[in-house]
Amino acid sequence: MAQDRYAKYKGQTIVINYPAHPHYDQAEKLFAEFTAETGIKVERDKMQYLRMKDKQVLEMGKRGNGDYDVAVYVVMWKTEYVKKGLLEPLDGYFNNKTLADPTWDQKDIIGKYWDTNALVGGPKMYLPGPGARPYGIPFGAETGILAYRTDILEKHKIAVPKTYNDLLAACRVIKDKEGIGGLTSRGQTGHQITAAWLLHLTPNGGEVFDSNWRAAFNNAQGVRAAEILKEIVDTGPAGIPSYGFGEMQNAFLQGQAAMYLDSVAIMGPVQDPAKSRIAGKVAYAVHPKGTQHSAQSGGFAMAIPKNARNKDAAFLFMQWMTSKQADVKIALSGGNMNRWSTLDNAEVGKKYALELPALRESLKIANPDWRPLIPEWDHISQQILGQALPDVITGRKPAKQALDAAVKAAEDAVRQGGWLKS
Repeated sequence: MAQDRYAKYKGQTIVINYPAHPHYDQAEKLFAEFTAETGIKVERDKMQYLRMKDKQVLEMGKRGNGDYDVAVYVVMWKTEYVKKGLLEPLDGYFNNKTLADPTWDQKDIIGKYWDTNALVGGPKMYLPGPGARPYGIPFGAETGILAYRTDILEKHKIAVPKTYNDLLAACRVIKDKEGIGGLTSRGQTGHQITAAWLLHLTPNGGEVFDSNWRAAFNNAQGVRAAEILKEIVDTGPAGIPSYGFGEMQNAFLQGQAAMYLDSVAIMGPVQDPAKSRIAGKVAYAVHPKGTQHSAQSGGFAMAIPKNARNKDAAFLFMQWMTSKQADVKIALSGGNMNRWSTLDNAEVGKKYALELPALRESLKIANPDWRPLIPEWDHISQQILGQALPDVITGRKPAKQALDAAVKAAEDAVRQGGWLKS
């Protein structure tokens, strides 16, 4: 019985560190329902998501118990955390019949999300395959999607962009004739600008490192992706060089750009009149094709720190929040969908009639290897590529020169990590 599963933990309090993010804003509305059903109380430490890592490393590195029972990680931290021995592997919890809910159904979690967000220890340490084990449960997982203003595209007789040439041409027309940004984008120095550039890298045939872990980001495809990003900035809303994820999304929601190409986390806020001035004017399409179809696979997962006080109660919370029932409730209130059954739900289908066809197509091209999630990646993304790319979008340096200048530091990082052998 489900009630028996929770009885032992009634009265315990778990502390969760989680992000200020559209998905989690909706998810936290269910915390009271979880407590009412289980008797397990939830304390929250909510933070801007890039600030979470320093706090998590501090807490999870303590010799005794840390403050957190549940830590939400961004996928780019997962291998680093596992390498440092900071997270509990979850297979033991899923195999514990006193804790595991037989209706939870791991196969119902969207496959690309499970591969990208949950697994560590397989090929390259971050891909599915031999040695891979789950260390997190995808929650606020995401792929990429193109959102666009139907009214503006119709007004200027612009077809929905299917290729990068279409996309950039549309950006130029919109900037010239409508006077607003063509496409919103992140551009803030560090992780945000790297994330923006990566969106355009694999669709245009590029990669960060080759199969021998030599830098490949400064080859023709990497340079092309950086030049695309510069053109998007030049034809976009004025603030892109300072935009993080929130500012980038808000520019679209407030009508300052006609298109958006980033996380599916936009779908709920577009429909929310408290956040959006464009409700009813937006449709969706798959990420445009460069030399190939490829879209981001990433977002968040919930994990249990090795030094958590209340590990079993933490697992019960994570399992409950990612259940089929909770996933539907969160999706209907505007959060991300993490399960196939949610995509097939009739109510969800009605609310997201415009979004779901594009989301399904995007999931087919979602690419768990669109950036290398090795333990060194966060440093490379923030401190190396994320410091070089601002010179490109501001025009201080040509893309090739800026990316060439980052090669040595990037190769030193992967050499130190034992990936690059020579």
